[in-house]
Amino acid sequence: MRINKMTALKLVVALAITFGFTACSKKSGGSNTSTATGWRINDKKGGFQHNSRYKQQEPGPGLVEVEGGTFTMGRVSDDVMHDWNNTPTQQHVQSFYMDETEVTNVMYMEYLDWLKRVYPPSEENYKNIYVGALPDTLVWRSALGYNETMTNNYLRHPAYGNYPVVGVNWIQAVEFSKWRTDRVNEALLEQEGYIKRDAKITDVSAESTFSTEAYLESPSKSYGGNEEIVYKGRNNKLAGDEEAKGVYAQRTSGLILPEYRLPTEAEWEYAAIALVGNREYNLYRGNKKYPWKGQYTRNSRRQSKGDQLANFKQGKGDYGGIAGWSDDNADITAPVKSYPPNDFGLYDMAGNVAEWVADVYRPIVDDEANDFNYYRGNVYMKNKIGDDGRAELVTAETIEYDTLANGRIQYRNLPGQIAQEAITQEDVFLRQNYTRSDNRDYRDGDVQSSRFYNYGATDEGGLSENQRMYDAPKHEVGSDSLGEMYKKWDPSSTRTTLINDNVRVYKGGSWRDRAYWLDPAQRRYFPQDMATDYIGFRCAMSKVGPKNGRKTARN
Repeated sequence: MRINKMTALKLVVALAITFGFTACSKKSGGSNTSTATGWRINDKKGGFQHNSRYKQQEPGPGLVEVEGGTFTMGRVSDDVMHDWNNTPTQQHVQSFYMDETEVTNVMYMEYLDWLKRVYPPSEENYKNIYVGALPDTLVWRSALGYNETMTNNYLRHPAYGNYPVVGVNWIQAVEFSKWRTDRVNEALLEQEGYIKRDAKITDVSAESTFSTEAYLESPSKSYGGNEEIVYKGRNNKLAGDEEAKGVYAQRTSGLILPEYRLPTEAEWEYAAIALVGNREYNLYRGNKKYPWKGQYTRNSRRQSKGDQLANFKQGKGDYGGIAGWSDDNADITAPVKSYPPNDFGLYDMAGNVAEWVADVYRPIVDDEANDFNYYRGNVYMKNKIGDDGRAELVTAETIEYDTLANGRIQYRNLPGQIAQEAITQEDVFLRQNYTRSDNRDYRDGDVQSSRFYNYGATDEGGLSENQRMYDAPKHEVGSDSLGEMYKKWDPSSTRTTLINDNVRVYKGGSWRDRAYWLDPAQRRYFPQDMATDYIGFRCAMSKVGPKNGRKTARN
């Protein structure tokens, strides 16, 4: 093939440009050379290791991505209850992930099975761990109704396996989320060669468990310090080089997922209303009362016209319609994914079961204090440091339990986890963004925002009995000198509210609720240590990195 002079000249110029770029790349060290020091990153001889090939966060099992944005939180079409607790406020929510469905019975049963195997309730040190995690199946009972079938079968029978779990209080939902975090990250590290294969089943015991935070603090202490289980990067994907050894997985690896947790109220409401489906030219079209389009609860599509779009109570005595043809094909809860998802791909964001969210309830959302990732309920803790100067791990002898207001025993931590303690005044010295550990009543009942305001006063000691912002009952549960538990009701007949720092918001209508409660902006509250037959939950996970995975065009 003959090449003319012009073509040859173009080839020479192209090669010269390519060589120039290559030379510059080599001179600057390329993508694996530090722009700060010029040192090589991820050198197989050692030194600084960083995942320079990381692309984006992978969703954890069961999760779908919810791209964040701005919305009006608390906007409702009507307020026939006259609660006045959902005044519209403008909020911004960062992108996050949320469970596609509510947590099901079979998902929660896996959790119970793991606890029972690892912490046998027959052993004295662990007897309250498994029992404390059990859902309250007696929530199905009614003094004037026969519901023993659900009491005996709903949680464990395979016929209900794909139904949302109920009878779980807020604290139990939080502990399930923590357990799920550890099991998912444990499996991910096993897949990448940082943990011995099948150790999560064959080598796990009460003295040999995996905790994500404990692993990040000191990988060699995982599984009771058994170094035959935890590897130093045998298949190190961090450096992208098979010869790179001796590196444990850390946050810099990009392998370990953020924690599963309950969504905040703002996140849940934003995900439920799914305004993304009502956009046109970056404007929202029309009103949206429910997670689906339109102002009605029935489907308008020709193929399924008239079908209900959620599982809720149609009217007095109408939980599922007339036999032979059902309004919503369910009388109690329904299997997840029984109804179409919303525009984020989330199922049952209205109806089926209402859902716990992370927030402590207050009648007003304080958007003047914060309009970014709003959340009321922060209690800041820190790792407890042992005598060796390292984080102290919980052991079988140091497990802590809480006695709930109803007398139930609930574990606070598990062996293998890092022991936690409240931050102190020394930790927040000269800090501007927060000044104490417990912020549940920040700007709403604390000393400096009450009518007993005293400039410069601290919150140590709290408010006296006649200075509390919310005059809720204070029941007493404890143990006497003989170790016997006692329960005392608050005898006062002058209490004016049920609101305190231990009541949590729950959102969405349930199979027991009328259509009024299907509006995502509606909000109610319930004690965090109590459970019902109509409140379940789903988990969320924060998204790290960019707001979305799309490339934004720049001029």
